[in-house]
Amino acid sequence: MTDSGENGGGHDLDRRIAEAQAKHTRGVSSAEGRAETRGWAVGIEFVGTVLVCGFIGWGIDRWLESKTPWGLIVMLVLGFAAGTRRAMQTSANFDADPGNDPQD
Repeated sequence: MTDSGENGGGHDLDRRIAEAQAKHTRGVSSAEGRAETRGWAVGIEFVGTVLVCGFIGWGIDRWLESKTPWGLIVMLVLGFAAGTRRAMQTSANFDADPGNDPQD
């Protein structure tokens, strides 16, 4: 290989890297990407809390062999309350994080 071929290849590589980075970001800033990720995290945590509590309530009803699903109903309500509280706490932590500056 000659030096001229390496320099041309280096420019080509830089161009391809820049194109790949542009496709990867899709016009989304890093702050917007972090906000989207954190939003998904809060949503998944909320749904997970409700589902786990519902499953525990269902298990209680099965264990007690109850004819009405009172354990499920009570645990779903408690799961919703706990999920809402946890989502509010997590959102407050994200808002207080100095790394969430929109100029990033």
